[in-house]
Amino acid sequence: MGDTHAGKPRGRQREADRNDARLFRAAREVFAERGWDAPVSEIARRAGIGMGSLYRRYPSKELLAQRMRIAGMEQLVAQARTALAEEPGPWAAFVRFLRDALSAQGGAGPLLPLVGGRLPATEEIAAARDRLRAALEELVGSAHRAGVLRTDFTSADVPLLLEHLSVRIPVTGERATALHLRYLDLVLAGLRTQAATEPGVLPGPAPHWGELSELWNAPGAPKG
Repeated sequence: MGDTHAGKPRGRQREADRNDARLFRAAREVFAERGWDAPVSEIARRAGIGMGSLYRRYPSKELLAQRMRIAGMEQLVAQARTALAEEPGPWAAFVRFLRDALSAQGGAGPLLPLVGGRLPATEEIAAARDRLRAALEELVGSAHRAGVLRTDFTSADVPLLLEHLSVRIPVTGERATALHLRYLDLVLAGLRTQAATEPGVLPGPAPHWGELSELWNAPGAPKG
């Protein structure tokens, strides 16, 4: 009987985690498209979650966005720790972390431009920020001590670098991730202190002008 009862909370938590993942991705997309004033109903619709379920967990848009901030920081902490634990050296760990962080975005776009400056810094937010800072300082400090990362790049640069590299583009899924990783490789070439003996090959095909047209122009414009 103990196992049966113990399994139910875990099952409910897994379902809540899955709902959160869908909500956070939908919220990023909706905020990016329609701004902070976008209706919560559109977030719920796109996430495939009922309004009742959403409001039971997050009674306001502000609470949803706060949880998104915390979850995002927690994910980065986990990715930094995993990279340090599993990769053979500081540079490999640094690269692994940035690749994992960008791949996890999936083209949904950065969070800072959407909610930055709108929400208060609660104690929970401050604690998550401190954990993230510690994890990034360990990651960057390890690369500095090994002499493989330029010394004027700091742990505080990492979140903003990720924001720049994860800019929302008019493609989704694997294609968006491939383009983000392409530009990451260009950035990494500038961050590493020891240049490769031969230039590497950038991953994935270059963007084409039709994709850029979708980014710059209103729907229906010629792609060229």
